[in-house]
Amino acid sequence: MTNKTVLQNRIRILAIFFMCALVLSGLTAIPLQWELKLLMPFIEKISKWGITFPAMLTWIERIQDGVQIGYGQYPFLAYGTDWLAFGHVAIAIAFVGVLRDPLRNIWIVNFGIITCLLVIPWTLIFGAIRGIPFFWQLIDMSFGILGIVPLWLVRRDILRLSGEL
Repeated sequence: MTNKTVLQNRIRILAIFFMCALVLSGLTAIPLQWELKLLMPFIEKISKWGITFPAMLTWIERIQDGVQIGYGQYPFLAYGTDWLAFGHVAIAIAFVGVLRDPLRNIWIVNFGIITCLLVIPWTLIFGAIRGIPFFWQLIDMSFGILGIVPLWLVRRDILRLSGEL
């Protein structure tokens, strides 16, 4: 296998991994009520076992209440998370360009890296405005930070493929 083939295969694998992770993380926004119904008994069990993270438990219970009451009385609120999922899927589709022609479409990878970096200030600004606990903001920011890793590797391999590195 040539070095070029190895780079092309690694680019494809990492891009597909990123696309799948992006789609999956987005799609989890759609069934929030169902997910919380599954999560709450588990949260209650670990509390009974003496494993406690009081701030986390309080926050998840608050989310549960907000989703049940909000979606129950105003189901159109769920439409916002439906569009959040759509945004994830749409961005993932853009990465098909990287699969088809990584050299011409390195801009998509750069866009992804910039977007991952923007997760940090976006989370800090709107997390503070919306009263999201800082520990939860860290979890949200981790998606952007973790997303940079495969994208940086894809970018590096594209640059190697082009002969720039």
